Amino acid sequence: MTEAKYGNVGEHVKTAFANAEANPAPYRHWLVKDLFPEALLADLQALDFPRPDLGGVSGTREVHNKSRHYFDQENKAKYDSCAAVAAAFQSPDVAGFIEKTFGTSLEGSNLRIEYAQDTDGFWLEPHTDIGVKLFTLLVYLSDEPGHEKLGTDIYASKEEHIGRSPFGPNLAMIFVPADNTWHGFEKRPIEGVRKSLIINYVKPEWRAREQLAFPEDPIRTA
Repeated sequence: MTEAKYGNVGEHVKTAFANAEANPAPYRHWLVKDLFPEALLADLQALDFPRPDLGGVSGTREVHNKSRHYFDQENKAKYDSCAAVAAAFQSPDVAGFIEKTFGTSLEGSNLRIEYAQDTDGFWLEPHTDIGVKLFTLLVYLSDEPGHEKLGTDIYASKEEHIGRSPFGPNLAMIFVPADNTWHGFEKRPIEGVRKSLIINYVKPEWRAREQLAFPEDPIRTA
């Protein structure tokens, strides 16, 4: 059903990855354009999960764990867009392409996709994603006034801010977590809702299995 609606999402994603702009500094990362088919992008933009009430507290996403949303079993069943994205990134074809293109090993990992909705007052301290995350893909969705200034902040170290990624619908940033992959979000005004996807492949020891797209099905790349 989702292929009839969106076309071959996996092939579209692979084409975008093949054309990604590689950047060696301050750490290896890639910038991506036209990640999803237009119909899928529109449906992802239209998703309207309850938004977190920051309550004046930010700095990490974990402080609002109870109000976070994932492409989990429930949302995959409810929304075609969630199911389509999850199926594409779960496929051995796409996972294997990611391994070869970006230099990581995903065999036996699990797919985790978060739908982030950031509102005014949100910020993230610099962090690396090192640990149980094997691959990080930040997909930008929203297109409200001023959102072109809301890209991910990039650092040479926890203290040295270098710049930020471009932000716009269907743009994305990729990196393979390492001890130097410092990124975050400097506090600045957010008009409306900054919508994005955070797509990770995580190691089997990931404890919050309910967050995973396919908790019983580890990634196979061959």
